[in-house]
Amino acid sequence: MTFPAHSRTAIIGSGAVGCYYGGRLAQHGNDVHFLMRTDYEHVKQHGLKIQSHLGDFDLPQVNCHRSTVEIGPCDLVIIAMKATANEALLDLLPPLLKDDTMILTLQNGLGSDDFLARHFGSERVLGGLCFVCINRIAPGVIHHIAQGQIALGEHSGAPQARTKALAAEFRRCGIDCVVESSLITARWKKLVWNIPFNGLSIAAGNKDTAAILADPALEQRVRDLMREIIVTAGQLGHEIPLGLIDTMIERTRTMSAYKPSSLIDFLAGSEVELEASWGEPVRRANAAGIAMPRVEELYQQLKQRIASR
Repeated sequence: MTFPAHSRTAIIGSGAVGCYYGGRLAQHGNDVHFLMRTDYEHVKQHGLKIQSHLGDFDLPQVNCHRSTVEIGPCDLVIIAMKATANEALLDLLPPLLKDDTMILTLQNGLGSDDFLARHFGSERVLGGLCFVCINRIAPGVIHHIAQGQIALGEHSGAPQARTKALAAEFRRCGIDCVVESSLITARWKKLVWNIPFNGLSIAAGNKDTAAILADPALEQRVRDLMREIIVTAGQLGHEIPLGLIDTMIERTRTMSAYKPSSLIDFLAGSEVELEASWGEPVRRANAAGIAMPRVEELYQQLKQRIASR
């Protein structure tokens, strides 16, 4: 499988992440098709607007669709929907697939790559870790606040020619993209940020990143959680340097008062990716005989907060 020069791409999950990265691909000439539900009528009529710290751009005409049957077979399928809705992919994906279609999941947490590999074949599946501050602020309007890198990896193992070709295409389209030698290590690396900041934003009483870091006790809890995740990942064979703690915290200070995606979901009454981001890491550690008491405590607090919403 290679990445064609003029590929047809489907975006499944046209929220902030899907619209931003799909919009970048479309901006630079790719044939991109968005599966849309909530914003379908607005985007069909008015297009997409991307407000970005890298420069604003509009897509006045967007290929948006109500069904994947309408989209048809593609070279690349990018999944940016919540991991809580993965069962829907069993019906959504088949109309999009050819023999050589690549499936790239940009979902958070652990387990989505394995789910896709089980149902559609490991050889199709790539994972991407999005390090980006981004929100949908109105129908068809995406606010890209900071960062934006995608780290790409193969579910089946080492990077292939297609991995590098896809990364090169993303870079051509203005998306910072790196290729990871191990997708699972990259996923644990992202959990080092996601578990504490997405979790504490809810558990500590609806706090943005700036409010979390302004509280010395909460910052210490962030650091303790990060250390536990890094140590656990190492015990599972995924080496991550402890120096990442300071790097991530300093980067987070530059985000100002950023509301993590899980907090936005929580406040909106939407499903929070509780199991993929907190439950699954704890379960994988426990299966290997490793305790994660700090993450387990946060997981239980989140369960209670979500249940009493």
